[in-house]
Amino acid sequence: MSPESKNYIQCLIRDFERNGLNLTMTKRKEVECLRNQIHELSCRYIRNLNDDDTFLLFSEDELAGLPPDFLKSFDKDRSGKFKITLKSNNVAAVMELCKIGTTRRLVAVAYGKKCGEVNLSALESLVQQRHKLARLLGYPNYAEYAVDNRMAKTSSKVFEFLEDISASLDDLAMREIAMLRDLKRKEEGDVPFGIQDLLYYIKKVEEQQFDLDFGAIKQYFPVSLVLSGIFKISQDLFGFRLEEISDAEVWHSDVQVFSVFDLVSGELLGYFYLDIYTREGKYGHTCVVALQNGTLSFNGARQIPVALLISHIEKNVGGDSGLLRFSEVVNLFHEFGHVVQHISNRASFARFSGLRVDPDFVEIPAQLLENWCYESFSLKLISGFHQDITKPIKDEVCKSLKRWRHSFSGLKLKQEVLYCLFDQIIHSTENIDFVELFKHLHPKVMLGLPALEGTNPASCFQRTAIGFEAACYSRIWSEVFAADIFASRFCDGILNQYVGMQFRSKVLAPGGAKEPVELLADFLGREPSIQAFIDGKTEYSL
Repeated sequence: MSPESKNYIQCLIRDFERNGLNLTMTKRKEVECLRNQIHELSCRYIRNLNDDDTFLLFSEDELAGLPPDFLKSFDKDRSGKFKITLKSNNVAAVMELCKIGTTRRLVAVAYGKKCGEVNLSALESLVQQRHKLARLLGYPNYAEYAVDNRMAKTSSKVFEFLEDISASLDDLAMREIAMLRDLKRKEEGDVPFGIQDLLYYIKKVEEQQFDLDFGAIKQYFPVSLVLSGIFKISQDLFGFRLEEISDAEVWHSDVQVFSVFDLVSGELLGYFYLDIYTREGKYGHTCVVALQNGTLSFNGARQIPVALLISHIEKNVGGDSGLLRFSEVVNLFHEFGHVVQHISNRASFARFSGLRVDPDFVEIPAQLLENWCYESFSLKLISGFHQDITKPIKDEVCKSLKRWRHSFSGLKLKQEVLYCLFDQIIHSTENIDFVELFKHLHPKVMLGLPALEGTNPASCFQRTAIGFEAACYSRIWSEVFAADIFASRFCDGILNQYVGMQFRSKVLAPGGAKEPVELLADFLGREPSIQAFIDGKTEYSL
């Protein structure tokens, strides 16, 4: 058997075992019962959040700083006060824009207590059932079960990773919080700085430090120009030739189909569909879907991979392609990274093909491609003023965007690490007090900033309820390794086709057929490291 075939058999057996197929019939039924209970508890947790209709009442003065158009979207009570619901977009707007500290605190506390008792109880039961499932399947706890088939392999490795990241950011985060405290003192007097003030004062500093008008920047990103730039970068970097199929059968007139050929050999590598404009009834998430995986057939012929990129871009009146917010530009680059990943895969088995790779690895290629959104050369390639596309975005804006990307990254990341640690601890330790854990963990990670009284992520932490349980660390993990790849191999030549082709052949082509750490070590010439990620955050600090 080939190494890939042996790996396939090992993965197949591991998948069977993780489903309990090596257990007795009685224990298999117990596993099935536990899975059903876990599913029901997860759904109940999410339903509680979705059904929550709690609101707070504020006068217009108490909401000073929020745009008038935003306030118009809220209902009022009989006294004329605005009803602010605890939907995440409303909470984010108040936390970022409201000038009144007491309002920010009230909203933060209410959000942190959302579904408090009922969801705290649900998550405790959920974690207990997960631990029971893990023990039945031969693992000491659920975290070990969840991480076993990921790059990290063990829960202790996850803890080591998160603690290293957190400790490396301490000095940077201390400088950032000192800056925010000074600003709050000037604006509000000697009122203690709290976690509820973080987003508001970060936004104020960013407005002062960066001359970035994102409304004006949007005028430089027509959809058609951004797409042609993404295609150009992908072709030059990874040795592709893209051709649109004009007469393809599609499900809507807005949908485009492209063939992808190898630039040198002319071999057809795959196809991808672009369905990027919003319309009624369309699937609501921006993502890439694998319509067909690349694989070898029994007769040795290769099945061609096919991908679909779904996005939700508004068209201009008249049907012309619209303008993209900068965040939408970054999202398009990210998702096209998944298209490149899917098309480049040359695994023999569908089990290892396309996006069916290690869950800790799957986001790395997409996050790598995001870096091109912050380099002057590529920004100028994908931009042009919508009334005269020969005028690209200005140099000073490119530099500001790169600095803005890393602003307050110490505090932002430490806050994310906090939730990742909480998630990992509750899934690696049994019979733990969630409330006391968060009270202890918050000031430890957040440099002395205490949690708001009565708040706890256990009541409104959707990622650990369903989808990312014991794996919340994975986003930071993949971002760290994407930063290492870019800084080590691409930073000095962002359109270096030799390096791009090496990445395509050594990292993307094998897909899940090899261990991700082995792929990255082969490409980098060493074991992957967190240092480039930390250096990138500190280099552009304020």
